[in-house]
Amino acid sequence: MELGNFCMSLAVKDIKASLEFYQKLGFTSLGFGDESQKWIVLKNGTTKIGLFEGFFENNILTFNPGWDSSAQKLEKYTDVRDIQRELKSQGVNFTVEADENSNGPAHCMLTDPDGNTILIDQHI
Repeated sequence: MELGNFCMSLAVKDIKASLEFYQKLGFTSLGFGDESQKWIVLKNGTTKIGLFEGFFENNILTFNPGWDSSAQKLEKYTDVRDIQRELKSQGVNFTVEADENSNGPAHCMLTDPDGNTILIDQHI
């Protein structure tokens, strides 16, 4: 099962302060969101982080099926609904499920044994 692109989505208190900090670490905009929208996705090499002010309480591990590390569409990928079906067949419970009768963009969410939220967010 291929989960696609990985991004750590950070719940930040002050988007401006966080953006300035991560820019000092060499992160630059990936071209999604901006400071005025209170969210932005940054990249440093193949490492991606999303900064989100006021969107959610805790950090989220985010996977994007169908995208490579530059958020470019992959020719071949595992659809989010197929990932969800596979995980459900293994007894994994979801907090949010993708509509298995849909196609295109969709997402599902689950929580690991330590309480970490995992978002599988397909944009294509």
